[in-house]
Amino acid sequence: MQWKEIATLDEWKDVLEQSAERGQVIFKHSTTCPVSANALNEIKQYLAVDPNRDVEYLLVKVIESRPVSNQIAEDLAVKHESPQIIYVEIKRNTGRHPIGRLRMSI
Repeated sequence: MQWKEIATLDEWKDVLEQSAERGQVIFKHSTTCPVSANALNEIKQYLAVDPNRDVEYLLVKVIESRPVSNQIAEDLAVKHESPQIIYVEIKRNTGRHPIGRLRMSI
């Protein structure tokens, strides 16, 4: 399974919208950090073997796409870290107010 890199704010907005239909797993990766490089390799191995096909996998390079990384932190009220994995699933209740579910692990 492959993941998609998001590098623009418009792509991030699309991801948020798509999270109403399908969970989104976002990996925030620092291209200059060896710890992040190791985490990236582990994720690649996971995606090659048996990934959860019910979610979309996304990559944000935090240095190259700083505005996107910052907007994710702001929109989700999550302190920026790298490496960082964020699970996003936004649902709407009957009152039409968004209900967000967010899970993280490093």
